[in-house]
Amino acid sequence: MKIFRLEQPRVLAYLDGPEPGEPAPGEALVRVHRIGVCGTDLHAYGGTQPFFTYPRIMGHELGVEVLEVGPGDSCVKPGDRCSVEPYLNCQKCVACRSGKPNCCFELRVLGVHVDGGMRERMLVPTRKLHPSASLSFDQLALVETLGIGCHAVERARLKPGEFALVAGAGPIGLSVVQFALEAGAQVIVLDVNAARLDFCRRQLGAQHAINAAAESPLDALRRITSGNLPTAVFDATGSPKSMAAAFDYPAHGGRVVFVGLFQGDVAFNDPNFHRRELTLLASRNALPEDFGRIIRLIEARRIDTAPWITHRAPLGGALEAFPTWVLPATGVVKAVIEV
Repeated sequence: MKIFRLEQPRVLAYLDGPEPGEPAPGEALVRVHRIGVCGTDLHAYGGTQPFFTYPRIMGHELGVEVLEVGPGDSCVKPGDRCSVEPYLNCQKCVACRSGKPNCCFELRVLGVHVDGGMRERMLVPTRKLHPSASLSFDQLALVETLGIGCHAVERARLKPGEFALVAGAGPIGLSVVQFALEAGAQVIVLDVNAARLDFCRRQLGAQHAINAAAESPLDALRRITSGNLPTAVFDATGSPKSMAAAFDYPAHGGRVVFVGLFQGDVAFNDPNFHRRELTLLASRNALPEDFGRIIRLIEARRIDTAPWITHRAPLGGALEAFPTWVLPATGVVKAVIEV
C-alpha cells in the first residue's frame, strides 16, 4: 500500500506502508479517494503547526468509500461514500460528556496527532463516518473544512443583518464566510490578496472586501458600517499581528472569534477590551452534528464546493506538487489529492 508521509519539515516521502488490517468492532476499513490539503498540512510542511509530531501521514479532509465493516456494526455498510470526522475523542472527559467532543481533553486529530489519510486504505471508527448517497468524493472531502467555519459561526451566534468581519481569506476563512452568509450576516472580508478577495465576492457572494495592503482596515470598516464597526469579528489568519489587531475592529458590545491559531501568545489592551465589553471566543474543530448539516446543505445545493478546488495531484504526484502549493504565486484556494 502506498503512503505519502511528511518525514520532517519540508521533507516528503512517497513509499510503501503496511496494510491497515481487518476492522475490529466499531471500525471500518475504508478506501481513501480524495484528500483536501488545508492550512494545517501546509503549516506542518513548513514546521509551524502547533501540536504536530514527525514523521506523520498527513490528511484529515477525506472523502472515502467503506470497504469492510467490523463485526456487529450497522452504522455504515460496504459501498457507502462518507466524509470522515477526523477528531478522535475519548468519550469520557468532561468536554465529551458535556457535548463538546471537538475539544476533548485527550483529543487526537487524524493527520496531526496520529497518522491520517494520505494513503490508499485506513481504519476509521464507524462513529466518525458521515455517509451521503449523492455527494461526490470531492464534495465529501471538503465537508471538514466547511465544518470549521460552521462551528465558528455557531459560536458567534450570528444574527441576520449584522455586520461580520472575516479576517483571512484562506480556506478556513472562506468556510467562515460561507456560513456567515448562510446566517444572513452582511459579510466583510479582510485580506492582502486581491485575488482571494475577488473570489469571496464573485464566487461566495460576500458583500464587502477590504484589501489591507491598499487601505486602512479600520477606516474601511467605519465607512462600510457607517461608523458603527462590525459586531462580530472572526480571525482566520493564524497571524499574531492580525489576531492582536482584531481587538480594534469590533463595535462596543461585540465579539471576537479566533478560528486560526499559532504557536505563541496574543496580547491586547485591557482598557480597550473592557470599555467595549467585548466577548472573546475560541473555536476549535467542529461538532459531529455539523457534518450532517453540511452534507444536507451541499445535497440541497445551498453550498457549491466546485469553485473551491483550484489544484489537483495524484497521491504520487503530490511529492512534486505539494511544495508549490505553499507558494502564494501558485494561487491555491484548495488543493485536492486524488487516490
